Amino acid sequence: MQRFFTVIGGMGTAATESYVRLLNERSAAQKDQDYMDYILVNHASVPDRTSYILDHTQPSFYPDLLDDIRQQSQLNPDFMVMVCNTAHYFYDELQAATTVPLLHMPRVAIQEMAKQYPNEKRIGLIATKGTLADGIYAREIEAHGCEVVLGDAEIQELVMTLIYQDIKEHNRVDGQLYHEILKQMHERFDVNVIVLGCTELSLAQEKAPEHPYQVIDAQSIIVDKTLMLGRAFRTDVAQGQARLAELMAD
Repeated sequence: MQRFFTVIGGMGTAATESYVRLLNERSAAQKDQDYMDYILVNHASVPDRTSYILDHTQPSFYPDLLDDIRQQSQLNPDFMVMVCNTAHYFYDELQAATTVPLLHMPRVAIQEMAKQYPNEKRIGLIATKGTLADGIYAREIEAHGCEVVLGDAEIQELVMTLIYQDIKEHNRVDGQLYHEILKQMHERFDVNVIVLGCTELSLAQEKAPEHPYQVIDAQSIIVDKTLMLGRAFRTDVAQGQARLAELMAD
């Protein structure tokens, strides 16, 4: 392949499958050749990201991701996307290890949030404990002049149950639990926009979208940006490079 991108996934696999499914569905393909050209790295054995962020005596996920980045860089993709929010804990180190642009999913998502909801100044955030502890999303949200609302310990336990027990362990989405989390964030903490800061939460949104709440779905947004870039590079390399530069610079 001459024009392609790389997807670093498998964290977890069900969430990565959601990304690929949306990518293919939104390609509006009428024949095989209309789909995007990409390489999927489903690195399911990467150590748990939250476990390491909360306790550095646990295995680090950095060496595995660094190997992936270095291996894929040798193939010279147009860009790479890492479909795990918590894995962006090591974004700067991973980008420094390659000349291939690596999209920053949380940053891109919050850029889109600011465009869609410019008047909202209190933004709800639900994510893994690792993402919350590192401030991966909080920094991006605050950079746009907004207050980050995290809920409380009760909501966090519900979120972790949905992500780890329901989706990662049992490979199912409890739509009722997902909706209850959104409802509590909206009613108890007075937020109109809720950022889904975990790809398992994006999977929940894909499987259970029937709710009245406004969410920023980072994985859905990165799917759209991936398609935009993939099509641009296929049409004209210079155009693709220009759009990529704009996205990376925002």
